[in-house]
Amino acid sequence: MILHLVRHPKPVIEQGICYGRLDVAAENAGAVAERLITELPPGLPVWSSPLRRCRELAALLHPAPRLDERLAEMNFGDWEGRNWDEVPRAELDAWAADVAGFAPPGGESPLILQRRALDFVAGLELPEAVLVTHAGVIRVLLAHWRGLAPNDWTQLVFAYGSRTTVEVRR
Repeated sequence: MILHLVRHPKPVIEQGICYGRLDVAAENAGAVAERLITELPPGLPVWSSPLRRCRELAALLHPAPRLDERLAEMNFGDWEGRNWDEVPRAELDAWAADVAGFAPPGGESPLILQRRALDFVAGLELPEAVLVTHAGVIRVLLAHWRGLAPNDWTQLVFAYGSRTTVEVRR
């Protein structure tokens, strides 16, 4: 199966704010969609995170994109909407000590994010599709498929509005 993993356009949010499930708009979704339409094979089904920054782009790529909660960004719980400087240092240190397993208070860990994203992909029975989602989702999927250790996950970086194409073997 071929998957085109698309990261949403740049969100409209103040720099330095923690956002995962925070539902914010995106900048320049129209321009990003115009570019992606020329890059993507025509007529592919599109699935999207239900968060606005993805949903708006998906609607420009396909007349009827399907939304799936499993494609939403990591839930940062109590950290959502806070400036990173306001997050208690001890919590950030705990996350750094266990990159994959630590869950922010009231949130989820990257391993939980990875399980739900892999569950979504396992249910797809198509030869090719577009997934409009978030850097966290793309990161944990590629980390799994490439067999990366959790400490190497943060090395996977994706630009806003970028497309990463992968072939997933079943």
